[in-house]
Amino acid sequence: MCGIIGYIGSRQATPIILEGLKNLEYRGYDSAGLAVISNGGVELRRSVGKLSNLDELVRQKPVPGTCAVGHNRWATHGAPSQENAHPHTDCTRKLVVVHNGIIENYLTLKDGLSAAGHVFQSETDSEVVAHLIEEKLKKLRAARGSVARDLLEPLFFDAVRQAVQELHGAYALGILWADCPKMLLGVRSQCPLVVGLGQTEMFLASDVPAFLSYTRKAVFMEDGEIAVLNQGECRFFKLDGQKTDKVPLQIQWDRTMAEKAGFKHFMLKEIYEQPRAIEDTLRGRLFPLKDGALSRECGLSSAALKDISRIHLVACGTAYHAGLIGKYLLEHFAKVPCEVDIASEYRYRDISVDQNTLVVAISQSGETADTLAAVREARTRGAKALAICNSVGSSLTRESDFTLYTHCGPEIGVASTKAFVGQLLALYLLTLHSSLARDVFSETEGRKFVEDILRLPGLIRTVLKLDSSILEIAGKFYEKEHFLFLGRHINYPVALEGALKLKEISYIHAEGYAAGEMKHGPIALIDPKLPVVAIMTQSSVFEKTLSNLEEAKARGALLIALVTQGDRHVRGKADMVLELPQVPEFFSPMINVVPLQLLAYHIAHLRGCDVDQPRNLAKSVTVE
Repeated sequence: MCGIIGYIGSRQATPIILEGLKNLEYRGYDSAGLAVISNGGVELRRSVGKLSNLDELVRQKPVPGTCAVGHNRWATHGAPSQENAHPHTDCTRKLVVVHNGIIENYLTLKDGLSAAGHVFQSETDSEVVAHLIEEKLKKLRAARGSVARDLLEPLFFDAVRQAVQELHGAYALGILWADCPKMLLGVRSQCPLVVGLGQTEMFLASDVPAFLSYTRKAVFMEDGEIAVLNQGECRFFKLDGQKTDKVPLQIQWDRTMAEKAGFKHFMLKEIYEQPRAIEDTLRGRLFPLKDGALSRECGLSSAALKDISRIHLVACGTAYHAGLIGKYLLEHFAKVPCEVDIASEYRYRDISVDQNTLVVAISQSGETADTLAAVREARTRGAKALAICNSVGSSLTRESDFTLYTHCGPEIGVASTKAFVGQLLALYLLTLHSSLARDVFSETEGRKFVEDILRLPGLIRTVLKLDSSILEIAGKFYEKEHFLFLGRHINYPVALEGALKLKEISYIHAEGYAAGEMKHGPIALIDPKLPVVAIMTQSSVFEKTLSNLEEAKARGALLIALVTQGDRHVRGKADMVLELPQVPEFFSPMINVVPLQLLAYHIAHLRGCDVDQPRNLAKSVTVE
């Protein structure tokens, strides 16, 4: 959530900041702004709503300068407004701060600063940081007497370092001071911050896409670090002032991978990219089967997998649904007990873990605050952690013992699609290698499992050919205000995911239920106006699910059914039927979720919703 971009170099900064903010739109925002050091002072431009409003403001009131910061804000403290939009300044209006995260002790700090004479212009917690640094600058100047201009940069650095040590909470900061026009500071604590390294220019951002047009060389900051960016170099320090060395990473994807490529929306493009995402995630991870691919990939050896006595899967939102499917897989094939928790709940219960517990943390961004906190808590109690993640260098990958990357490329649409499929595939790989390591699978059984995996990209391409049929269904139901999704066994989480996709992007109230639970409450909702989406592909519980479907039909429900090609049992009962290719039951979630993604997409588009940036949502939830 929120987006930071900072620049220092020799080019005009404003176009670079605006471009960076546009590339960070997917993170979710409700206002935006920028600040440029110009003519010895700071020029601010802020607006509410879409970036086009800020673009227009800058067009009407251009601002020159080669050092700047920008910010897309997602409201936490204070409603979306020009006053609450970032960047924020101190009383002198010479010091500027952009902030992601939450300052938990901001009220205490604000009371103290107000008593010292500081006047606040916003309702945000972020503005406190600017005034706190201003106060530290005053005290340092008073203590050191007259400060020569060439000593202002060390003064600025010390003031920031002292100020942030009084902050409690999660934050990523970009800080400018007009008296040091050739210096940009970044500070990270529990919120992502990355530095892009150019030849004669430097970038500071909350995520890599903000600067990929200019450099693919990046340094991911750690908690408790300060970055000092000058035009031709960047240095990193701990909060105690000690210099620290960092190793840059080369980003393997570029902006062209994030462009729409002729699709109307990023979400639709990313749904269609799912076969390729599977193929990319599979490369080099299947063979050799025994103690080979997975160990080489992430260091999790067969011996370690064999010693695991239980697995805890922790995640949020869509990733949590992937974890629920992972539980079915790991318990059925690898015969290892599994628990699945929403990360925000896991960290607050008295978890029972030991050195033989593997915590599998699933996160597209690797910056999800609750998932990170869950991993930290489990590791302090002796558990090992495996991250399933799509973002190289993210906090989760650095804080876990092992990492299994999903090579899905950038996912720009806020509602996750291809990242979900990538997460599922990673769980299939973990299941495969765990089953082999625990001697549950023979080599022959492992190869059969691999054959089923390798069929998935082609099967999903077949499902994508149903797009026009799904659009037709969407055209019949897009004006409905309530939906019920039903599934059983391994497809129950798919029903949850289908309902989540619909509510996320179309704002229709939708619920996912285990079909067997329908009689325990949801059946009261069913009437001739309620669309019911039933996952009815062939499975070990097909007949039981069919009985649930008949109960819904008897009460007049409008039935939309996903069935296996050639099915004759459901067609006479459902109002609309989508025939999907045949696939073994335990691989069916990878196929069945695709038409539900397309259904949600088309309904949202027909309703005129902002598909890629749904209201109130953020791509990466970096605060609790």
